[in-house]
Amino acid sequence: MTEKVLKRKQLLKVKRKLRTRGRIFGVADKPRISVFKSNRYLYAQAINDEAGVTLASIDGKKLGLGNNRENAKQIAIEFAGLLKKAKITEAVFDRNGYLYHGVVAAFADTLRENGIKL
Repeated sequence: MTEKVLKRKQLLKVKRKLRTRGRIFGVADKPRISVFKSNRYLYAQAINDEAGVTLASIDGKKLGLGNNRENAKQIAIEFAGLLKKAKITEAVFDRNGYLYHGVVAAFADTLRENGIKL
């Protein structure tokens, strides 16, 4: 791809991210769950935006799990356990500009199945 095309793609991704992020705000009792996916791994964290503090986080790389649906489900099960340990049962989901499809949808659905209300 040319440099011009790459810059346009990056700009559109930032615009998508800011559009979804503008409507979502996490507080202490209902944090924002932000998802990031690289080409290899999936990462997630629960963030209290009022204090600017990360309450819980999970790293697919440290767990040795890649970036596919089955691994996203396993990561979500582990993350739900961390959230319950931190006494978090409700949260808002920040898909971070990604489509709610595939890995992101599998992660969110598994969190719901494990008792986290999104």
